[in-house]
Amino acid sequence: MSNLSALRFFSTPAHACSYLEEQQATTLFVDPKTQISPRLYDELTRLGFRRSGDYLYRPHCQLCAACIPARVRAAEFSPRRAQRRILQRNAGLQVELIAPIFTQELYQLYSRYIEERHGDGDMFPPSQEQFASFLMSSWSDTRFCCFRDADGRLLAVAVIDVMQDGVSAVYTFYEPSLPELGLGTLAVLWQIDYCQQHQLPYVYLGYWIQNCRKMRYKSAFQPLEIFVEDRWQDAPLP
Repeated sequence: MSNLSALRFFSTPAHACSYLEEQQATTLFVDPKTQISPRLYDELTRLGFRRSGDYLYRPHCQLCAACIPARVRAAEFSPRRAQRRILQRNAGLQVELIAPIFTQELYQLYSRYIEERHGDGDMFPPSQEQFASFLMSSWSDTRFCCFRDADGRLLAVAVIDVMQDGVSAVYTFYEPSLPELGLGTLAVLWQIDYCQQHQLPYVYLGYWIQNCRKMRYKSAFQPLEIFVEDRWQDAPLP
């Protein structure tokens, strides 16, 4: 185990929370000068940290603890009826894993997604620089999982980091004009299957926020664990 006590951290000033309108947020960052190894990344992920570009962060709010790290126990997962329907609906899609790169095709899909799904968020407006600085990293084992239809059209991209004990679901963006396909759910189901195939125990889904509609979807992937009181424990069933 790494000497985590030797790490330096910085916190941001309080700012408007992206998820809960009435709350102020503070974010704790690992010192950007820290040399991040795969082992250290794994350890910090197990303590609830997430990656944004080359930065590792965790919520550090004084008056709120709504953002709770969540992970799926992949080996025990079995899709529910609605999830099985999404798998059947998208059975003809092909998935290709590629290195994290910038292309106009990838960026145009990302841009459409941000503009139509997150126009009220802190990621709007999208930019090419944002695409690279948010999704890519100089030290992580990152893959772009590209979902294409039979005509080769790019419909969705799941950005994942492969770790020793699973994958971290960094971000997913998809064609916003096709909500009936359930592409966001499909991306999570594919990551769970990837872990099952490679005998990796967990899919780290980021933060579960009970009172935020955009983040509650994670409860649909059971068995789900949440990191509370410095330990992983079963999440309540939805």
